[in-house]
Amino acid sequence: MPKADVAVKIDGEKVEKLTLGYEVIGDAGRPWAITPGGRFSRDYPGVRELAVALADLGNTVLIYDRPNAGESDVCFTGSTESAMQADALAALLSHLELTPAVIVGGSGGARVSLLTAVRHRDVTRALAVWMVSGGVFGLMSIGTTYCASSIRAVWNGSMEAVVGLPETEQGNWQEVMRRNPANRQKLLDQGPDQFKETMLRWMAAYCACGDQLIPGVADADARAMDRPAIVFRSGTSDPFHTRETSEQLAEVLPKAELLEPPWEDTEWIDSKIGHRFDNWPRLAPVLHHWAAKNLA
Repeated sequence: MPKADVAVKIDGEKVEKLTLGYEVIGDAGRPWAITPGGRFSRDYPGVRELAVALADLGNTVLIYDRPNAGESDVCFTGSTESAMQADALAALLSHLELTPAVIVGGSGGARVSLLTAVRHRDVTRALAVWMVSGGVFGLMSIGTTYCASSIRAVWNGSMEAVVGLPETEQGNWQEVMRRNPANRQKLLDQGPDQFKETMLRWMAAYCACGDQLIPGVADADARAMDRPAIVFRSGTSDPFHTRETSEQLAEVLPKAELLEPPWEDTEWIDSKIGHRFDNWPRLAPVLHHWAAKNLA
């Protein structure tokens, strides 16, 4: 599978050289970039299938592994993990000459996509997000899922304890070490105290407080994001991606349309681990026709 060595300027300051795994599906038409949720890779069921469905409609689609996912390098630079990943996506799109792109994603990928659009207007043609994480319960759950195991492991231990976290622990690093063996040493090279502080800072970003509807995105910055956007409404049954969050985001973004998703209200709670995104390909015709109608 292709990989790109990309210089990523994180938070507008420090440059990190990262190797990122990616694929480009389709070779003509409008460029798109899909970001999965969680720390899942581009191989998670539903992601490639959505890309193929969009490509079959005449688009060029990037799927990729964010830093800290799949085949890509781990990286612990940045104010938040999602902000660092957004900067990496922008750098990868520029590196591959796929700009400006329609940037789309669900769950954690919605957050990264929104951050990319806000922080990198130059690479963004439009934005579409679904299953937007939010609400006190949802955000606190995310912070715990991503960071708690690593914090517990390193608090009175070492980086050996972090790399030793089993796959049964949420937020473990086994997949990124297995698929990119150099990541094990990159993890071990982290100073335990600095790594702990990074995880605590990244976890704190999910505090459901202050002026940030979406972690890492000040509401004022979201209001200034002037690209066309779709926000798909979340289900009332979903405690992790609350309906209120999706509706409020659609109100905050100045050029957003709030649309109903092509699945049932109980989509998230009915889906099984390992198959959370199975129905994402059903978005392809909606996304394609919206872009054809609204983007010159």
